[in-house]
Amino acid sequence: MVQLSQTELDVVIETVSERIKAVFSSDGSGHDIEHVMRVFRLSRKIAVAEKADLLLVSLAALLHDVGDYKLSGNGNENHRDSVNRLLAELELSRSTIESVIEIVENISFKGNETTDVQLSLEGQCVRDADRLDAMGAIGVARTFAYGAIHKRPMYNPLILPQQHNNFGEYKKNQGPTLNHFYEKLLLLKDRMGTETGKQEAKRRHDFLELYLKEFLSEWD
Repeated sequence: MVQLSQTELDVVIETVSERIKAVFSSDGSGHDIEHVMRVFRLSRKIAVAEKADLLLVSLAALLHDVGDYKLSGNGNENHRDSVNRLLAELELSRSTIESVIEIVENISFKGNETTDVQLSLEGQCVRDADRLDAMGAIGVARTFAYGAIHKRPMYNPLILPQQHNNFGEYKKNQGPTLNHFYEKLLLLKDRMGTETGKQEAKRRHDFLELYLKEFLSEWD
């Protein structure tokens, strides 16, 4: 890993941040620039606590959604080209860029019956932060925003949560938004990789359970 001075690190991060803002400026699905920056800040907080490489964590956090199928418009993924384009002309080693690509390509939740890809410590910091932003109060808001964009009903008690044995099944799922709590969000607490992530996940998980209890009570 190339060692950059603090000034050089700040310049790289600021440059990538500005490039990312242009990519996510018009998103309304909960994957906007504010989501990216929350993941960025939380990733760095986890990285400091876990003693991970701050440059790699910072870059991967800023780029973690580029090329994602949810945002591509055609349902396909192309992380490598997106990362290479957004890191172009920066003084970064090829090994650093490849490490970022490896994290970005493997960070996503692939289905409730799938096994998470083993990531480096830096990858775990970013994945934990991304998953934490899917939990808690903001996570609830993002979940319903995504469901609304895709014209999904909030809830239908006749449509039960599904098991997804592979990424293809998970991507095709069109169930009601509330099912997503059972298909993903409530599972994240036990899928954290870092001790720091596990501690924060417990608090946010408790909020999800409280929210669901209130939602179902009001629905009935």
